[in-house]
Amino acid sequence: MEPANHFTVLRRYWRLLVGCTLAALVVGWLLTPAGDTVDNAKWKCKVAITPVAGAGDTVRADQVLSYAQGADVAAAAAKQLGIADASEVLARRTVTADSPQMLTIATTGPTGPSCSDLATAYSAAIIKGYSDESARSAAETIKKLQAQADAQQQQLNDIQAQYNRSSPADQPKLLPKLTAANTSLTTTLTTINKLANSAQTDAIQQWGSIDARQGTSNLLSSPSRSVRLGLAVFLGLALGVVAALMLSRMDTRLRSRNAVEEAFNLPVIGEVPHLSRRQRRVREPLVRARPSDPAAEAYRSLRSTLLLTGPDTLARPAGGDDRDPKRTAPRPLTEPAPVVLVASGGSRDGRTITIANLAAALAETGRGVLVLDCDFRHPQLHTHLGVGDGPGMAELLSGERLDELDELIRPTNVAGVSLITGGNTTAYPAALVLRAGDVLRRVRPHADVILIDTSPLLHANDAYDLVQHADAVLVTVRSGNVTPEQADRVAELLSRTGVPVAGVALLGTYGRSGRRRRGPAGVAGASGPAGRGGQQHQPQQQTAQPRQSGPAAERTPATAPERAAEPPGERGGGRTTPSWARRAAGANGDGPDSGGPGGTGPNSTGPAGANGHGHGGDQGEPALLREAEER
Repeated sequence: MEPANHFTVLRRYWRLLVGCTLAALVVGWLLTPAGDTVDNAKWKCKVAITPVAGAGDTVRADQVLSYAQGADVAAAAAKQLGIADASEVLARRTVTADSPQMLTIATTGPTGPSCSDLATAYSAAIIKGYSDESARSAAETIKKLQAQADAQQQQLNDIQAQYNRSSPADQPKLLPKLTAANTSLTTTLTTINKLANSAQTDAIQQWGSIDARQGTSNLLSSPSRSVRLGLAVFLGLALGVVAALMLSRMDTRLRSRNAVEEAFNLPVIGEVPHLSRRQRRVREPLVRARPSDPAAEAYRSLRSTLLLTGPDTLARPAGGDDRDPKRTAPRPLTEPAPVVLVASGGSRDGRTITIANLAAALAETGRGVLVLDCDFRHPQLHTHLGVGDGPGMAELLSGERLDELDELIRPTNVAGVSLITGGNTTAYPAALVLRAGDVLRRVRPHADVILIDTSPLLHANDAYDLVQHADAVLVTVRSGNVTPEQADRVAELLSRTGVPVAGVALLGTYGRSGRRRRGPAGVAGASGPAGRGGQQHQPQQQTAQPRQSGPAAERTPATAPERAAEPPGERGGGRTTPSWARRAAGANGDGPDSGGPGGTGPNSTGPAGANGHGHGGDQGEPALLREAEER
């Protein structure tokens, strides 16, 4: 996907981007404490504590660890550092037992000195506190042992006195008791002496120097609310971008010109940009309300392309320059007015607004345009052309007011454009179109061009019944409103009618919708104006047929040899070739001697002849321009 297409996708899913960003901002706000706090994890220090020499037997690591994790040590360290709240010290220290004879104290702080001071104060508090605790415990133990020693001394004195009073024959019997009492007393006195000596010195000591280093603080661990909120906005936006791209990948709806041409097998002859909400509120055609708007210019471009690629009678000048645009009386014509049916696959494809603007654009060229609202289910054309509701096509098709045709043709707010409204239908809409052929023959003399609005092809059968009375079909598609399956179904339905399809009008595009791929001029299958779904070059043995004029109902079916000579796209239920490739040979050098569509007459110079209109590959546009200049 090109970078420009990425921006188009983000513009399409801007609501998703805003939603993800706001959600991340709310989460960041709730998870971040108010105000800007201090980053206590910026520096880290470690200090080790071990028993002093000779105190390994009396010092137990589990007792030291339990004491070091208590609140008394934190309070002593906080008092030494001048910190009022001891909970801050508890939050910035961690005590672990790395071995039975070593404890490790890890502290954190916003600066190196503050972290080192906390480690020093905490280790000193542990050493002093545990030593004082050990001294108090030793004093209590010595007191108990001293009482025990006194009792043992009294017992030893009693045995010694008894030993002295006994006869020499009895003294050997008392000697073991005397020895045992003397040994017990000696052991107790030795223990008292050891405890007295250990109570006079510290039981544990700091081992080695303090290891201070800078921590791994980053934006993710920053406690600053402003930093975290900024990071939350960035992460939410990134999540929204990823979600938008994934949704765009999964969305198969047609949005670009290339995708529409490939799905419909028809060329896109007009691209109308996306209309803003303010533009959509305008109820009259933009071509008249805002002539300089880019959308109005797009509709004019669609008009010009339709004049070149539509029926030959559509491209011819109007009946007369002095003709009153508001006159609804019949005018003399050498050929009936062409009928263009504007169809769409589904609803909300911009069919009605396209008809209103196309009618206004055609009226700018001096042509008299008559619009027929045959969308009996949701008629809306009268609101766009400033005409009140009333009797119209429903009454004509039902035969109720067939003799009042001139009264039903009503002028609109656009000069040169008349309208027959949908009318007040009470019958089933599909039954009304059965008399469409007779009604269209009667309204053809009242205008230079007739545009028909109808129900969607995939929702009702009205358009399929009306299309057989039209000279050309224009398909409207709104970007992102049609799937490839629906487009294929519409193309299949249109191909069965045999009516030339001028092309597709793509509405609601954002910027460029893709570059049309072209092949070399004159190569069969080149995807220019007559590329996908367009005409392949005919064999040179094929002879051009005379041009047929008049309504589509008067077209005669091709004979078997003619069908055999047709391109594969026009035979056996294949998709109908667009109208520029289906034009029969006739005026402007399309006869047998002028090299008609793909023909090779005597005066032809190349694949399409000198003045012919062979429209394969890139030959179609120059030929159409030459034809317009000749006219």
